[in-house]
Parts: sequence; structure tokens; C-alpha cells
Amino acid sequence: MSLPHFLTWLEHSPLGVFMRSLGVWSYGVINLVHILGITLLFGAIVILDLRLLGAWRQIPLALLSRPTTTMAQIGFVLAVCSGIPMITVKSTDYIGNPFLLIKFPAIALALLNVWLVHRSPAWQAHGVRELTQGEQRLLAFGAGLSLLFWLTAITAGRMIGYW
Repeated sequence: MSLPHFLTWLEHSPLGVFMRSLGVWSYGVINLVHILGITLLFGAIVILDLRLLGAWRQIPLALLSRPTTTMAQIGFVLAVCSGIPMITVKSTDYIGNPFLLIKFPAIALALLNVWLVHRSPAWQAHGVRELTQGEQRLLAFGAGLSLLFWLTAITAGRMIGYW
């Protein structure tokens, strides 16, 4: 199925019809939840990624990793659960929008990066022992990619509405 056909289907789906029936205030509340989710997600990511890049070295990585990872997960779930209904309202308006074609691949790359970092031996060891310089560099590289991918996704998402 092509993207235009998918977006047309999405707009006419039961969720799309339901969302349009809710009215302006409901869409505004769902949009607010989406922004809250993005804020929680990216706020947690920035703290963790900056620590991985060398900020706040006096704070043990293991002390920051659990709460920031949990907060990022909560934010991601909120963003997805609110973003899907939002896009169904006027999906066909996004046909040909280049920022849509940037946002979702950037999110996919960011999630792949999270998966790779969290499965790396360096990440597995960070709560157990001091990391080697090589392990720290590997995690810093992943943090840099994380910031790049998430900032790209957020910027593209914001620009979708202005196209």
C-alpha cells in the first residue's frame, strides 16, 4: 500500500471518524498530551545523553540511567498514544508533506539506536563496574546519534504543521 493510500485509509478509519467527532477541545487536549509525552521523552534523553557525552561525570551513570530511561519510556508511550489519533484527523492533508517522510524514519533510527546501545556490552556493564575509555566513547557515540535522531524527529514533527 502506498503512503497516499495509507493516509487516505487512516483518515477514513473508525479512529479518524471518531477523532473528528470529538471537536476542537478534545483535539487540543490530545495535542497537549502529545506535547507532554515529547517533553518527558526528550527531557529524559537530553539528561542521559549529555551525561554519556561527558557532562556531570561526578554523578554515576547508573544513578541517572534508570530514572531517565523510565521517564523516556513513559514519554514515548504518551507521544505514540496521542500522536496516532492526532494524525488520523486530517491524514490526507499530509500527502506530499516532506517532513512526514523525515519524522518517522528519524524516530525509527532513534529507536534502533536505543536498542543497539542498550544491548551493547558497555551499557550492560555500566551499573556493575567502571567503564573503559573505549566503552565510554561507544556510549558517547550512541548519545550523539540519539540527540541527532530525536532532534530531527521533533523538528520535522513541528514543521509538518507548517507545510
